[in-house]
Amino acid sequence: MDWNFQTAEELAAALRAGEVTSAELTDKAIARIERDDKEINAICVPDFDRARAAALGADQARARGEDRPLLGIPVTVKESYNIAGVPTTWGMSPHRNFMPAEDAVQVSRLKAAGAVILGKTNVPVGLQDIQSFNEIYGTTNNPWDHGRTSGGSSGGSAAALACGFGALSIGSDLAGSLRTPAHFCGVYAHKPTLGLAANRGMVPPSAPALPVDLDLAVVGPMARTARDLTLLLDVMAGPDPLTLGVAHHLRLPPARHERLRDFRVLILDEHPLIPTGSAVRAGVNRVADALVDGGAHVERHSPLLPDLTEAGTLYSQLLVSGSVARFPVEPYDRLRTRAAGLSADDQSLDAARLRAMVFSHRDWLQANNRRELHRHGWRQLFAEFDAVVCPITPTPAFPHDHNPNPLERRIDIDGVEYPYFDQLVWAGLATMPGLPATAIPAGRAPDGLPVGVQLIGPMFEDRTPLRLAELLEQKIGGFQVPK
Repeated sequence: MDWNFQTAEELAAALRAGEVTSAELTDKAIARIERDDKEINAICVPDFDRARAAALGADQARARGEDRPLLGIPVTVKESYNIAGVPTTWGMSPHRNFMPAEDAVQVSRLKAAGAVILGKTNVPVGLQDIQSFNEIYGTTNNPWDHGRTSGGSSGGSAAALACGFGALSIGSDLAGSLRTPAHFCGVYAHKPTLGLAANRGMVPPSAPALPVDLDLAVVGPMARTARDLTLLLDVMAGPDPLTLGVAHHLRLPPARHERLRDFRVLILDEHPLIPTGSAVRAGVNRVADALVDGGAHVERHSPLLPDLTEAGTLYSQLLVSGSVARFPVEPYDRLRTRAAGLSADDQSLDAARLRAMVFSHRDWLQANNRRELHRHGWRQLFAEFDAVVCPITPTPAFPHDHNPNPLERRIDIDGVEYPYFDQLVWAGLATMPGLPATAIPAGRAPDGLPVGVQLIGPMFEDRTPLRLAELLEQKIGGFQVPK
C-alpha cells in the first residue's frame, strides 16, 4: 500500500487500528519528498527533524490512549504562516532570515489536533501572483506538466498534495490562492466564509502577529478529498482566542441537504468580463450533467444573480486599494499621476484597478456600500438556490511566465490573449462578498491537465458546498495521481 496517497481519514483509521505508526507515515512522506521534490520544488522549508520528533510524540500519545482529529497525520503548511523556529519570508529577499517567535494560530491548532508538520510550501513574492516562484526558493512546477505553473499563491501546497507529500495542507485565499492551485493541480480546497477561521500569524515577515479582521482574505484547508477538507476545516474554524476567549467555538449549521437530488444549483459558465476556455467550460458541464443525472434541480440563469460586471469591477477595486495602501509615498504618487491621466471613457479592468490604487477613504466606502448591496443580492439568491457552480479561472494551468512586469503578461484563452489579472474575476465572485467556495476536480482537459470548478455556497453555510463536493466526488470521481 502507498500510504502517501491515502486520505487523512484513512490514515486516522489505520493509526487508530494500529496498522501503521505515525513514525512510519512520516518517514515514508519524507522519503517521497526527498525522492520527488527536486523536480517539483513544493517544499521550500523542510522541517524533518522536528516532524520525526512530533511523530514519535504522536505515537506515544496514542499508546497512552489519546485520540485527536489529526493525531499522527503528516501535513504541510504554506510558507506565509509563522512557525517558530523556521523562517517566514513570503518569498521576499530582504526577509530571507526573518524568524518568528511564535506559531500562527492555525499552526497551533494543527499541533493541538496532533498533526505532524513536514515543512513549509512555496509561494510567490508577497503572495501576489497566480504562480509560485521567488528568488529565495525558486519555482514550483505543476506535477502534471513541469513546464506549467502549480498556481498561486498556495501553489506549493497544491503541488505537495498532488505528489503525496502529506495528506493535508493549510493555505490562504485573497484572489483564488487556495482555489486556483487546487484547480491547476487536481486537488481540493475550501475558501471559508470571510472571518470563519482565525488568521493571526499569517502576516508578512516582521509585521506584528495581531488578530485582524481582513477585508477579503481568508485562511483555509487543502486536501485530496472533500471529506478531508471538512475534517481540516473543523480544526481551523473558530475565532481568535485573543478576541473571543478560548472557550468560544463557532458552530456551523449542517449542510442544507444530504442527497444530490435535493440540491438546487445554479450553473454559470460565462462571465461578461472574460471568456471561458473550452476545457474549463467542459469541466463545468461535466459537473452540471452529473447534477442533472443525480436528480438535482439545475438552472443556468437566474434574475437573482448579482450583476457580474459590477461584481468583477468592485472586487478589483477592493483588492488593489487594500494591497497598495502600504506603498511608500513616491511610488504611490506616481500611481496618482498615472490614474489622473486615464481617459474617462476607459472602463477596462486595468483602468479600474489603477483608479482604485489611489482611492480616497470616501471612494472606498462607496465601493464597500456597493458590496453590501451585492451581499444582500446573494442572500436572496441563496433563498432559491443552495450552491452556484462556476469556473475558478478561464483555463487549466498555463506555462510559467516570469515577466517581471505582470502588466505585460497575457493569459491565452483558446488562442486569444487577455490581460493576465483579468482571469481573477471568477475567484473574486466568491471573495468580494465573503462567501464560502469549495474547489473540486472536474475531470481533465484534452491535453491531460486537471480542470477544477468551484461550488459557491451561502455565507457561514460552508458545510453545504462541502457536502455537495463530497456527493459529486462519489459521482464523477476526484483526485487522480499525476501520470
